[in-house]
Amino acid sequence: MPRFSVIVPAFRVQAYLHACLDSVLAQSFKDYEIVVVDDCSPDACGPIADEYARRDPRVTALHLPRNTGLGPARNAGMGRASGDYLIFLDGDDTLLPDALQTIADRIDATGGPDVLMYDYARTYWTGRSVRNVLAAHLDEGGPDRFRLTDRPELLQLLMVVWNKAYRRAFIEAEEFTFPPGYYEDTPWTYPVLMSAGTIAVLDAVCVSYRQRRRGNILSTTSEKHFDVFDQYDRVFAFIDARPELALWRPVMFRRMLDHFSALFASRDRLPHHSRAAFFRRAAASCRRYRTPGAPVPRRALLRHGLLRLGARRTYQALSGAQRLGGRLRRGSAAVRRTVRGAALRAHYRIQSRLPLRSRDAVFAARGGGGYTGSPAAIEAKVRELVPQVRTAWICRPVDAHTVPTGTRHLAPGTFAHWTALARSAYLVNDSAFDRGLVKRRGQVLLQTHEGTPLRTVGTDLLDRPAAARGTDFEQLLRSVDTWDFSLSANPHSTLVRERAYPSAYTTLEYGSPRNDVYHRTGPADVARLRETLGIPAGSTALLYAPTHRDYRRVQRPALDLERLVRVLGPRFVVLTRAPHPAGPGGRRARHPRIIDVHGHRSVETLALASDALITDYASLMFDYVNLDRPVVLHLADIEAYEAARGTYFDITAFPPGIVARGQDELFDIFATDHWRGSRSAQLRAAFRARFCPYDDGYAAERVVRRVFLGETDGLPLPVPSAARRTPAALPAQDGAGAGVKG
Repeated sequence: MPRFSVIVPAFRVQAYLHACLDSVLAQSFKDYEIVVVDDCSPDACGPIADEYARRDPRVTALHLPRNTGLGPARNAGMGRASGDYLIFLDGDDTLLPDALQTIADRIDATGGPDVLMYDYARTYWTGRSVRNVLAAHLDEGGPDRFRLTDRPELLQLLMVVWNKAYRRAFIEAEEFTFPPGYYEDTPWTYPVLMSAGTIAVLDAVCVSYRQRRRGNILSTTSEKHFDVFDQYDRVFAFIDARPELALWRPVMFRRMLDHFSALFASRDRLPHHSRAAFFRRAAASCRRYRTPGAPVPRRALLRHGLLRLGARRTYQALSGAQRLGGRLRRGSAAVRRTVRGAALRAHYRIQSRLPLRSRDAVFAARGGGGYTGSPAAIEAKVRELVPQVRTAWICRPVDAHTVPTGTRHLAPGTFAHWTALARSAYLVNDSAFDRGLVKRRGQVLLQTHEGTPLRTVGTDLLDRPAAARGTDFEQLLRSVDTWDFSLSANPHSTLVRERAYPSAYTTLEYGSPRNDVYHRTGPADVARLRETLGIPAGSTALLYAPTHRDYRRVQRPALDLERLVRVLGPRFVVLTRAPHPAGPGGRRARHPRIIDVHGHRSVETLALASDALITDYASLMFDYVNLDRPVVLHLADIEAYEAARGTYFDITAFPPGIVARGQDELFDIFATDHWRGSRSAQLRAAFRARFCPYDDGYAAERVVRRVFLGETDGLPLPVPSAARRTPAALPAQDGAGAGVKG
């Protein structure tokens, strides 16, 4: 008997059925069967199902003699199912990688509930994926198993069949089946949840819910939407047959009113000539099943009352007034934005005609992010060496807490922000200031950049449209022309940027100020950082920091971190900065030895706290080798990456550490301890010698002396040899870095 029966009804989904079935067959969890129900589909769904059944014995192709609809097709699939749990998957949707393993683990952890509810992400035809906005209701805190009365807020989730796993013995004992017609999920999901003795939740995205441009029956204009009345008749009949469920009657009544209102408000579902009839049927159902008691939001009280009274014209007038009010509010907001924008531009022009403030300096990093990077290191050194300079930091209000006490915070788009840009003598950034900036005579602009370039940048992207993504190269060059100084960490960066950003600026090949911290932090400070991040004492911490893929609309994890920590064994933890550790819109990693640090402000802090780095093409590798700790590159897609983005040299020929071309190879590198062997140390030393010649803890000082103090004699300061540099050491740990479990 398999653990899961995955039931896939198929009707007019030939373009999507391959992806649907492949997403199940590719699961790491293998104890399942698939029942594909061809609902007499006029396209190739039937032959596709037969093809998969011939190829894999776990697949059963069931062909219905006539088209019955989604509900009866699912019933037919249940009739063939033999698994412990039933999972329903529509033929145009897909399971996320490792979804079945995640579901199985949660079922085991919660003692085999009657129903397990999990999450989904809407995936649009553009490739954009958005997680369910009510995902917070799936929080796994509290009791593992419960009844619906303990967490009634679960009814606010989308009431569909495919975001749950059902214990087959429970379904058969209760004799649950799907009715015919549209909205067949309604008289299934509500009764199932109300009757379930035990429910559990899983805070993870397991299903990709495809939002098709055309073909979705619920967005089709048809009188079949009148089926919703029969479906709620079935829900209330179920409640009336079971007196113990009477407490749910007010809740179902309100849910029914909301559903009717949403259908009537939708302009693409009901034919125009049938809208009056639909409203009359809705009013009749409201009168028949009216059960006061459930709280109703104030904004819905009038709408519900008019629906019960059958006052269609008043209801439509109210809806029209609400739509008009919304348009007026949006229009008013647009006018306010326009007026404010004009006022800001006028203010900036006035300020630009006033004298410069020779002691003012403005700093920013990463497009208005928090206090971080080379600009932050330089700002701190300015306050130390040139205390007469008044510094300000541009960042969003949410990041204002990261700005030091002695530094003024400026919110982007405010009058104070534009005053500072117009009148400050010094402007420092690692990206670009607002495109409205007009650099004045006497202002000094320092561009620090973000790390050493491996991937193609600047005007070198002209012939790489996938990576350029609509870059305005004319605007880019106008911005470059404002630079007085361009900071460079090494000769490689100097040569690349002087070609990719052509202009008359002066290059300061002084090293990377953001790397100074690697040479000025002691073991005790590192120990405190590790404790703050929740790294257990005695553990070996691996920092996983992949970079963005230009050739993908949706960023998917390239590495199975849960499998990695199983291979590594209990003495290892992983700090992950992957954009979506659990897939598009998915939950952050919940494994006790996987620590999600994606939102952490300072990558330098994470680097200091870790024992080794796993990355791919991220510029972090050039900084990390300053610590003289192992680096492993996971380059499973290097051909695609180089074709889309391009690199300035072959990273496989001159890497900072051991290279893995696939996931299994990476696991072997750790299982054999090759990741920190003598070859790894040799590669790291050669890489550090080439790309970190000036990183010694004094890069920020060199910059401040040149730019803010005007010193040129004796710069750059003497840089000690690599043998004499002292990067931050890890604290002594008993047993840390013990052998990896194979």
